[in-house]
Amino acid sequence: MFIDTHLHIIDRQALRYPWLAGVPPLDRDFLYRQYAQEAQRVGIKAALHMEVDVAPEAIGAETDYIRGLSAEPGNLIVGAISSCRPEEADFPAFLERCKADPFVKGFRRVLHVMPDELSEQALFRENVKLLDGSGLTFDLCVLPHQIPRAAALADLAAGTQFVLDHCGVPAIAAGDPHPWRENIAEIASRPNVVAKISGVVAYADAETWKIETLAPYVEHVIDCFGWDRVVWGSDWPVCTLGGGLSTWVAATHALFAGASEDERRKLYSENARKLWKLSLPA
Repeated sequence: MFIDTHLHIIDRQALRYPWLAGVPPLDRDFLYRQYAQEAQRVGIKAALHMEVDVAPEAIGAETDYIRGLSAEPGNLIVGAISSCRPEEADFPAFLERCKADPFVKGFRRVLHVMPDELSEQALFRENVKLLDGSGLTFDLCVLPHQIPRAAALADLAAGTQFVLDHCGVPAIAAGDPHPWRENIAEIASRPNVVAKISGVVAYADAETWKIETLAPYVEHVIDCFGWDRVVWGSDWPVCTLGGGLSTWVAATHALFAGASEDERRKLYSENARKLWKLSLPA
């Protein structure tokens, strides 16, 4: 059974997603009911919704929309990772509101499509420091060359748990493990960073990838972080670019067939349950 730590819902009738216009395969609705039917068939028992980089004025509305979905009987969603803007002066007030909302489990500021310098701005860094003591996590979605900047953010708030999304977005299709490989080892030396084994099929060649294509990247992350500092995520619907949810779950089972039952349990659900303090049946 899986806890999916990286689910995106796209509902263009409810919210505005400016970036979708530049990604035609994803520029349509991907609704909860589509996800849930497939997720339940492949053994996903709970999910955290990951922000979808909505228009800035809709950040609160996105959380409220997902909260409404989660209230429906039998819904799999147990919390939300909210978008945020640490580069803005009103972040401290936003943080206080989120700390008072038990549905919000953490934050993410998309960085892989932003200038490298964004995370080095003084205000951004001061606001990240405010996360210490909040109990909220911070997801890091960065390109391989940006991983050292992500590590620098983790150093600013040693009491905050950071989550490196998508194995650090390795260039699998290009077959280029550098500087990703070295940078993964470096960021893994921070005890307050965990890695998310999520949706890496989207970074492989959709027509030609095999388990053997993914294995060296996933195994390197496990080797660097260890079984106690990894969580699993689908990255649905982005994973549809590399085969889809069922394909990624099947690949996961194949990739970790040689792991022990205890190791798989930690990756698939237990580490996430502990990290986000999720009250779910064992």
